[in-house]
Amino acid sequence: MGTFIHAVEDEMLCSSLMPDKVPYFNAPIYLQNKSVIGKVDEILGPINEVYFSIKMGDGMVASSFKKGDKVYIGGDKLLPIDRFLPKPKVLGGVTSEHYTVPIVVSFR
Repeated sequence: MGTFIHAVEDEMLCSSLMPDKVPYFNAPIYLQNKSVIGKVDEILGPINEVYFSIKMGDGMVASSFKKGDKVYIGGDKLLPIDRFLPKPKVLGGVTSEHYTVPIVVSFR
């Protein structure tokens, strides 16, 4: 998911290694051995350079990590980046699912 940059107020600041994904808020973050170290607290930065902070779990100390240490997340706790990008507009605002049918009325 990402790499540790530095400790900030007892939290870890990390940069994402997955340019096409954004982590869920409060998603658990793991070490390579699958032990939980904390949860995603904030997501920040431009859309093409995502950073996130990790609120440390009990007994974990952010300053004990070294720059470049990798952190991991479950694949089910990631959103595709295009959820945060503008959607293309459809010309005329009509999709193929909706049709207009003329009504013909005749009076005798």
